[in-house]
Amino acid sequence: MVIATGDDGFMWEPRHLAALDAVARTGTFGRAAVELGYTQSSLSQQIAALERAVGGRLFDRLPGARPPQLTPLGRLVLEEGRSLLARQGSATDAVDRYLAGGGRVDVGTFQTVTNALLPDVVRRVREEHPDARILLSEDETDSPTLDGLDLLFFDGDGPAGAQRAEVFRDEHVLLTPVGLLADGPVHLAELHGRPMVALPSLCDQAMVEHALAAAAVVPDIVFRTADNQGVTAMVRAGLGVAVMPLLAVAGQRDDPGLSFHALLPALPERRVDVWWRGSLSPLAARFRDISLEGGVELTRRGRSGG
Repeated sequence: MVIATGDDGFMWEPRHLAALDAVARTGTFGRAAVELGYTQSSLSQQIAALERAVGGRLFDRLPGARPPQLTPLGRLVLEEGRSLLARQGSATDAVDRYLAGGGRVDVGTFQTVTNALLPDVVRRVREEHPDARILLSEDETDSPTLDGLDLLFFDGDGPAGAQRAEVFRDEHVLLTPVGLLADGPVHLAELHGRPMVALPSLCDQAMVEHALAAAAVVPDIVFRTADNQGVTAMVRAGLGVAVMPLLAVAGQRDDPGLSFHALLPALPERRVDVWWRGSLSPLAARFRDISLEGGVELTRRGRSGG
C-alpha cells in the first residue's frame, strides 16, 4: 500500500515509515532491524529509500557508537509518518470489522415483522456482533422503497429491480368476540354485511378485501386502524369481527375475550419477503440469513400454536 508519493516519484510506503519509527524508538539501526525482522542492511535500504522520497537526510549518523539523531526533516517526516500509519491502522481495523460482520445495517420493517420476527433476529445478530449498529424503521405503505435501507421486509410487491427471498407465509383467520359464533371454521358467506374492523386498505388488507369481493362477500367496515392491537381491542369490545393474518395476532390467542376461527374456503396466504438491492455487507447478509431461519421457526410456531 502506498501512503504518499515524494516529489521525485519515490513512494512513502508503510514499511519505510515503520522503519523510520523503529529506528527513532529503539535508538539504533541494529535494534530496529531485529524488531522488524530485517537485516541491518535491509533496514538501511528502507531508510535510504524514504530519504530519496522526501529529498533529504532523516538521520545524522554520528561517529562512534553514538545513536543516530533525527534531523529536523526526520522529525517532521516521523511526526507525519506516525499519523499516516495510525490512519492506515484505523482503516485496516474498520475493514477487518466490516468483513467480520461489523458496521451498520439499516432495515425497513412493519408491525408483524417488528413484533413477531425481529426481536429474536436482533438478539442473535447482537450476540454474534456486539458492536454492530442496527437501525430499524417501521412504515405502513403500499409503495415501499429501499432508499437508505440495506434490507426491507414487505408483504406485497417490493421495489422494482430488487432481489427478494421469502421469509414466511401467514394464513388468515377470523377474530370474533368470544361467544359470537360457534366454535370451528366459518364460511366466508357468513361475513357478508357483518360489521368488521379492518386494517387500512393497502398491501395484504387490500388482497383480503379483493378475495372477499371475488366471493361476493362485502362486509360492513366500521373502523380502520393501522394498529394490530387496535383491531383486536375493538373486536374484543364487540364493534365487529376482523380477518387478520395469524402472525399479526398470534400473541392474542390466549385472550379470553377473543375467538379464532379458520375460514372456509381459506383466503390466499400472506407472503412476507425480505428485499435488497445489489451486494450486501457481511452484516446485512447475516441479518438476512438469520431472518430467513427465524421465519421458518416463526411459521412452525404460529401454525402449531406454540
